[in-house]
Amino acid sequence: MRSNGNFKELSLRVRDGLRLYARHYPAPGSSRTPVLCLAGLTRNSRDFHDLASYLSQGARARPVYTLDYRGRGKSDWDRNWKNYAVPVEALDVIEFLAFADLKEVAVIGTSRGGLVAMLMAAAQPSSISLLVLNDIGSVIERDGLMRIASYVGRVPLPRDWAEATNIVRDVNKRSFPEIEERVWEEIARQWYNEKRGKPAPGYDPMLRNALSVLDGPVPELWPQFEALTRIPLLVVRGENSDILSARTIERMAERHSALEQFTVPKQGHAPLLKDRATQDAIAMFIQRVDDVEEALAAE
Repeated sequence: MRSNGNFKELSLRVRDGLRLYARHYPAPGSSRTPVLCLAGLTRNSRDFHDLASYLSQGARARPVYTLDYRGRGKSDWDRNWKNYAVPVEALDVIEFLAFADLKEVAVIGTSRGGLVAMLMAAAQPSSISLLVLNDIGSVIERDGLMRIASYVGRVPLPRDWAEATNIVRDVNKRSFPEIEERVWEEIARQWYNEKRGKPAPGYDPMLRNALSVLDGPVPELWPQFEALTRIPLLVVRGENSDILSARTIERMAERHSALEQFTVPKQGHAPLLKDRATQDAIAMFIQRVDDVEEALAAE
């Protein structure tokens, strides 16, 4: 375990020998429910640095963990691209919970991370105390999914960080019209790894094969969603999202009596979780659930 600023770097080997990278943002002395952050399809633990720093500090601090799936961030790439699948990634996360000795966690799942959390809720229901779904739900809009499939593994590697910033901005500026230039550079450094001071691939390009099988209607995930009905749920949606529609959230709320929702203005898929309003909404939701559970335990 190595310390790097306000987080510690972790490394574990899973059942097939791959080494996975994770971060732990400690909150010394806190007994509050820890948070586990799960990233989107091509993304990694760096996406959550701002939110994890916020949640792990202050008067109501709680420990936060973030994990790079296989083939992403600083984790090993898998020689078999077919293992870049939600069920495999869910098993990896469950192994990480055992490795970190986490019995119960509050999960924040961005896009793909929300799908992984749904499988975890079905396979190991006692491990999740609450769930924050960041721009993902029971119905995935096909247009948004095809947009993602059009660039995964196909974006050229930039020569330097200025070019990386331009690529990230150009791909996303329509859905995120008010992001400042300095933030685009931060996002570029989240998206790409760094090698010898220059951008390096942030994920295995073979991930594109996991999306190349798309043909016909995208299946709806209502059976998987049923595993969440016992769990307090917050759905965060980007106002400009082309993956999660407002109508889908309405339908989810009809089936989940404890569902709360928060819309991030002027952001698309998936909200960046960098603005204070969104961070506060997530922090307050987690704290409310903790307070209810503590009150029930005291009765």
